[in-house]
Amino acid sequence: MRITFTIDSLKLGGAERILLQWARWCRDEGWDVLVITRHGPERDFYALPDGVNRSVEPQLPVVIEWLGWFAFPVRVLALRSLLRRHGTDLAVGVTTLPAVKLLLASAGLRLSTVVSERNYPPAKPPSLSWRLLRRLTYPWADLHLVQTRPTAEWLRQHCGVHRQLLLPNPVIWPLPDREPRLTPDDWLPPDAPLILAAGTKAHQKGFDRLIPVFVELVKHQPHLHLALLGLAPGLYHGSDQQAELRALLGDANDLQQRLLLPGVSGTMASWYERATVFVLPSRYEGFPNVLLEAMAAGCACIASDCLTGPADLIDHEENGLLLSPQASTKQWVEAIESLLLAPDRRRAMGERATAVRDRYAPERLRRDCLEALRRLRHG
Repeated sequence: MRITFTIDSLKLGGAERILLQWARWCRDEGWDVLVITRHGPERDFYALPDGVNRSVEPQLPVVIEWLGWFAFPVRVLALRSLLRRHGTDLAVGVTTLPAVKLLLASAGLRLSTVVSERNYPPAKPPSLSWRLLRRLTYPWADLHLVQTRPTAEWLRQHCGVHRQLLLPNPVIWPLPDREPRLTPDDWLPPDAPLILAAGTKAHQKGFDRLIPVFVELVKHQPHLHLALLGLAPGLYHGSDQQAELRALLGDANDLQQRLLLPGVSGTMASWYERATVFVLPSRYEGFPNVLLEAMAAGCACIASDCLTGPADLIDHEENGLLLSPQASTKQWVEAIESLLLAPDRRRAMGERATAVRDRYAPERLRRDCLEALRRLRHG
């Protein structure tokens, strides 16, 4: 079988990592696997797996690029040409815009199509034109891979999507190391307690919510450090995320030194191992890979009970703590401090959290994924 995956780029992110995991599964089945991206290798964080091919959508002439939205039909035709050239039997569009483009490009071709949303759709709505195209095209897909039941229900109600497979993310354990190699020992004293959070999108992950929490906690925990991993230095969609977070601390030099912003780390396993408490104060999620990884690593975790994701993983007071999405700074302070001051409770909670290694084992999810794709091909 010839299978094609489409996504914007292979930058750092959960959608990109899961797409490559699916690509490896398909490769291991002996299928011919192609990944099509709009952006080229200059934006890559993840390496393409051995045996998986890659095509980049052709760059449009400048005069067409200037047309903005009106250049979109040209992009659709370019993707259609790549699909035909590869002789694709089955194509998978990952995230909203690549999925819409795939469904339009494959119309009338003899191939099956799969869509995979990676966030809870109303939490991060695209522009009106993209929402209309999503509503038009999503029912065309032969299958939707959804991470949570609320997402599945939303797609049924608002996009007329009924052919679905619930497929949460697999947990990768142990985590492999890759470049850049940034270890905790290079950033903080060996005995300092550490609150750890991770993600590439500061607003979605609620990192700004952690700053006043950190300010309050250090009043009672004088050696406490806060590490926010994954935020690249410089501009991200027009804003400097690191600078904006540091600005929330003002001129407090001691706090500035203990707010760690290492950037992107390829050695996340060492950070999970070093963390005293892992926190996820997200405003919204799809299915949070970092929380799944932290639990697999045995971290004591606290997460915002946002609309989708954390509640699928955490059983409150059993293998972690869930706080209301509207939890106050005081409530976050109390929850984190309750774990900082109770090492036995932290240890027991972290040990119970490691059960996600079996619950989200790649072997079971791989079987479900490949069987669903195989049925589409033979159907």
